Amino acid sequence: MAIKRKAHLDRQHRARPSMTISSEKFRDALRHFPSGVTVVTIKSGEQIHGLTVSAFASVSPDPPLIAIIIDHRHTAHALLERAGAVFAVNILRESQVHLSNRFAWVKDKDRFLEGDWTKAFTGAPVLADALAWLDCTVRGRHPVGTHTIYVGEVQASRVPWPDEPPLIYWNRGYRQLKLWDNE
Repeated sequence: MAIKRKAHLDRQHRARPSMTISSEKFRDALRHFPSGVTVVTIKSGEQIHGLTVSAFASVSPDPPLIAIIIDHRHTAHALLERAGAVFAVNILRESQVHLSNRFAWVKDKDRFLEGDWTKAFTGAPVLADALAWLDCTVRGRHPVGTHTIYVGEVQASRVPWPDEPPLIYWNRGYRQLKLWDNE
């Protein structure tokens, strides 16, 4: 019986042939998935930082949890790894392309010079005129591949512009949301 079990375990743990695709093919496929655009802001100690993020998702309504996914090479990763770090997800309106670009390309110290910024419950910066924002404490950290999935427990939220369309990113460019007619 022990020999059969060992043979079964050996078959389970054998190296499986690699079926992965290249990074280029992976990105080419994913560029066809539309996403909302957010600016994630972080407060870690006295340091604040922000970056444009499209890897954002709802996780649970009870308790209210969301997830953001951050590259290990980014400054944000090191800040979010610190004890007591908090973050906010600012969902951008269609008219806020300039803020998306600013938080993607402008040097760190200059990013917050534009926008109507205030502090949320946790102390993380929030964009007062975002479509919506969610203020979070870090509930979990899950390193996977080149990124870490940060699960945030939502402490506060607001929807300043409930009737405005969101900023959309698809196929390597910003897009506008078009609603279908009900005909």
